[in-house]
Amino acid sequence: MASAKRIFLGYMLSIIIGIFVGLAIVRFKYLDENVSPLILGLQTLPSICWLPFSILWYGLNESAIIFVITIGSTFAVSIAIESGMKNINPLFVRAARTMGAKGFSLYWNVIIPASLPSIISGLKQGWSFAWRALMAGEMISATKGLGQVLMVGRDLADISQVMAIMIVIVILGVAVDKLIFGKMEINIRQKWGLDKV
Repeated sequence: MASAKRIFLGYMLSIIIGIFVGLAIVRFKYLDENVSPLILGLQTLPSICWLPFSILWYGLNESAIIFVITIGSTFAVSIAIESGMKNINPLFVRAARTMGAKGFSLYWNVIIPASLPSIISGLKQGWSFAWRALMAGEMISATKGLGQVLMVGRDLADISQVMAIMIVIVILGVAVDKLIFGKMEINIRQKWGLDKV
């Protein structure tokens, strides 16, 4: 339960921040040229690298782990949004502008819907990064959660306990993919006529 709370809060924060950063990069050329490469570089950092900073800033508590989860998945979300919006068919934008769409209307009715498949892929990737960050944070901070149980199993050389936690994580990952991301992808593809014939 503690792990579920942490990953939910951290992942939701990463989505909010990632969407904001991704939209800002697409909207402003200066950010695209200067911030975008930095975000790509930061994504290559393992989430565990942020844990010492989070402990110094927040102490060894819930906030430190949530910070690591948020940082660990924010960059994947923002990069996916940026990539999705940059790689949509230019004909969509031109046609919309010809019909008078501009500003917020252009983004809301054309650019965002056309980039949704890429955005969903980024959300899935961010979800996997969030889990990695959660496990790293819980294993090092020794707080209650799946990571702590995993560490106890390692310390006791209890391979069955370690395997059980790994199986639980895999099952949760598959369940979320099928029940949430999978349904989102199906709905988007059906709505926009992207299903294979």
